[in-house]
Amino acid sequence: MAQLRFGRAATVTVVGVLAIAVLTGCVQGVPTPVPTYTPTASASATPEPEAGPILRPGNTAAANKQFFDAVNSAFYLAHGKSDGRSIIDNLVSVGFLKQDMEVTADSTSVGVAADSIVFSVRIKGECLVGQFTGAGYHGVIGKTIATGTCLIGTTRHIDW
Repeated sequence: MAQLRFGRAATVTVVGVLAIAVLTGCVQGVPTPVPTYTPTASASATPEPEAGPILRPGNTAAANKQFFDAVNSAFYLAHGKSDGRSIIDNLVSVGFLKQDMEVTADSTSVGVAADSIVFSVRIKGECLVGQFTGAGYHGVIGKTIATGTCLIGTTRHIDW
């Protein structure tokens, strides 16, 4: 059988707690009333929703990153990797400007579904860049490239 070893301080503490417990049980007194809950008129039946991230038009990419990520994460959870048009339409529906967006193709040059879809929103010389893959969503902030765009390579023309 294993022996437990306590230091002197631990032993004194345990003995003290036991002594208080024994003495408390021996003292008779007036029972303490138990408080009851009484609802007030100002109590709300439903809690107020917490304010989430919001779009901050005219502000920086950094100020809008949390909103961008929240919108894209929720979209990914609901639709998976989806397609470029749906992703862009979703961003437009929450207030991002279509003329500031870019998106890569949904399929390769041989017609196979792309492993990932990359999309961006240009804001004040910076880019909110998102990527949907089979593994999930990831977003970053980057600088615009020399062409004034966010994504390198061929992107889809957004005309819808």
